Amino acid sequence: MKISIVTPAYRCSKCIEELYNRLVISLEKIADDFEIIFVNDSSPENDWEIISTIAQKDSRVKGINLSRNFGQHNALTAGLDFTTGDWVVVMDCDLQDQPEEIVKLFNKTKEGYDVVFGRRYERKDNFLKKMSSTLFYKVFDYFTESKFDNTIANFSISKKNVIENFRRLREKNRAFPLFILWMGFKVGYQDVEHAERKKGKSSYNIKKLINLAINSIVSQSNKPLKISIFFGFVISFFSLLIGSFLLFRHFILRIHVEGWTSVMLSIWFLGGLVFANMGLMGLYIGKVFDEAKDRPIYIIKDRIGL
Repeated sequence: MKISIVTPAYRCSKCIEELYNRLVISLEKIADDFEIIFVNDSSPENDWEIISTIAQKDSRVKGINLSRNFGQHNALTAGLDFTTGDWVVVMDCDLQDQPEEIVKLFNKTKEGYDVVFGRRYERKDNFLKKMSSTLFYKVFDYFTESKFDNTIANFSISKKNVIENFRRLREKNRAFPLFILWMGFKVGYQDVEHAERKKGKSSYNIKKLINLAINSIVSQSNKPLKISIFFGFVISFFSLLIGSFLLFRHFILRIHVEGWTSVMLSIWFLGGLVFANMGLMGLYIGKVFDEAKDRPIYIIKDRIGL
């Protein structure tokens, strides 16, 4: 049996060597053979130099160096496109996903699961990251009419067949766990110990988290468009009722209505809604445009051992 490890690296120069050493110790316990694929997502630090040095010493270590920063999930795809293992582990490079927990994930697969995700029963992230994650999945569940566990992320082990089917999904807006769950394979969950990030700094800030949330929702659901249509009909209905009432006052009750302020407020309110709806439709059109261009998900600058 062979196990493949895929981990994207960005600002992880202080973690890579320790991650490699701990992975070797953990994987030798459960696999006859294994490969570790590091994907350097154009890190501004010396991640690629460290990966290259390790790969030259150990042929089981492979390296992919992307031409620019394509994002975490695109980098994951780059690594997954080259895996050859019977089982494939996806994990972060910052040591918050601990290599020792891979044994737990693998043992859980023996219960007949095609995919096993690590459930972070006690997240060691800061308050802002945990709060934004919880809020995102609440909103995501509402718009996609699904139920997603916010304690899971990328850390998982999957059968070769699952990854082969994942490779067929070439959408530009990517989210690894969402794609895996969408495919419909038998998924299990295993509690794992989540570690604090002791070295380096996360590249996810508020702006990136908001962009990720918008892209994920727009790419996975058209419910925002339906809500926009429903809201438009509701406003039109109330406008009709108010208009009928004002006509009744004018012609029947002979009460003349002077409503310059209300008219202006209505114009500004409806104008704002129109522009908001146009922006929403623009998001969807923009996604269609991105897919129509059919540009590659990633571009490789250098590779080692592949």
